[in-house]
Amino acid sequence: MEENLREIHSAGLAAADPGEAVLRSVRVEGDSILAGDARFEAERVFVLAAGKAAGAMARAAEELFGDRIAGGLIVTKDGHEASSGRLDVVFAAHPEPDERSVEAARRTEKLARSLGEGDLLLALISGGASALLADPAPPIELSDLKQLTGALLRSGAHIGEINTVRKHVSVLKGGGLVSLAAPARTLALLLSDVVGDDPSAIASGLTAPDPTTLDDTRRVLERYSIEPPDSVSEHFENADETPKPGDPVFEGIANVICGSGRHAAEAAAEKARELGYESLILSTTVTGDARAIASVYAAVIREVLESGNPAPPPCAIVSGGEATVTVRGAGVGGPNQEFVLTLAVELEGIEGWAAFAADTDGNDGPTDAAGGIVTGATAERIRDGGVDPEQALANNDSYAALEAGGALLVTGPTGTNVNDLRVALVSDG
Repeated sequence: MEENLREIHSAGLAAADPGEAVLRSVRVEGDSILAGDARFEAERVFVLAAGKAAGAMARAAEELFGDRIAGGLIVTKDGHEASSGRLDVVFAAHPEPDERSVEAARRTEKLARSLGEGDLLLALISGGASALLADPAPPIELSDLKQLTGALLRSGAHIGEINTVRKHVSVLKGGGLVSLAAPARTLALLLSDVVGDDPSAIASGLTAPDPTTLDDTRRVLERYSIEPPDSVSEHFENADETPKPGDPVFEGIANVICGSGRHAAEAAAEKARELGYESLILSTTVTGDARAIASVYAAVIREVLESGNPAPPPCAIVSGGEATVTVRGAGVGGPNQEFVLTLAVELEGIEGWAAFAADTDGNDGPTDAAGGIVTGATAERIRDGGVDPEQALANNDSYAALEAGGALLVTGPTGTNVNDLRVALVSDG
């Protein structure tokens, strides 16, 4: 089953290939560019590719448009592949921004402001762009933005809440990129890493109207007891609202979802069927605490083993979405590692199952692992490796525990990013 899980994981990643996502979403017919229901006429195309999948998305755009590309920028995470003969490349930090992230945002602002009527901005956006384009609104300094971002990431806030705050402390986010690029038109191809695939939430809505408000931002900070730095509070006192739905600046703008976690989950389910498992996709919109999600999975696995419900074994239980971790300890890990470690503890000693959880970008939390693969024997192997799995959970130290048990799933940067993928296999004996 562990080998089957690796094949299923690979199939899910292949379905989320960002280059293929671009190529299947855009057609060039003479002077016309078609995407979804939108049609654009433009002699000059400028490209902004930002996010963990920026390199592959930009290569596909260059294949499509060739010499029509007049310039642009690729902004991606350290360690991710990106090269181009037509576009400048900037590497920056993620998940917490650095000075290179600020420079990338400044160059993006300059690019947007340089566009004129008749130009087309092709925005190729994938997960990670929020941090990679660190564009703190004056008077906010980078150090304060990092402090705020770190507090949000540790709080257990879900990505929608984090992005609500980001949009209201930024220049480019919450539709700001489109505002700066006007009167040029914008075609945004969005590789979604958010539950629900809402364009206003992907990468904090660089190209979409913002339905959230400054009051929503204040409520998020209050909900998680986050005291903003003084410069952020000062900004809130004087800030204008982000552009909202119906704002004329969004006329002629197209936001197209070119790939998402659903593609990965469906491909994983199909691969499991090929391998002889009946596949059940629980949901591609699962959010919340990783331990709570794991407890639900453990209950489903027990039910399958005991009664054959909700699917008879051999079966595959598939889900996507984005789990979070509320940091209470001083350990190292990520939501997917915490998920599988919880599963290993709750189902210790039970035979007939195996599961993986992985972040599709290849980095789960601030670690070099994508997630982990576990069975009913994993908890014992962790103890044999010198780590108490329950204590590791209490200390949010899932990485050390899974490493001790030989259960880490390490892929390196995958070049894509469509959120979490979780699969549990249950055998028929």
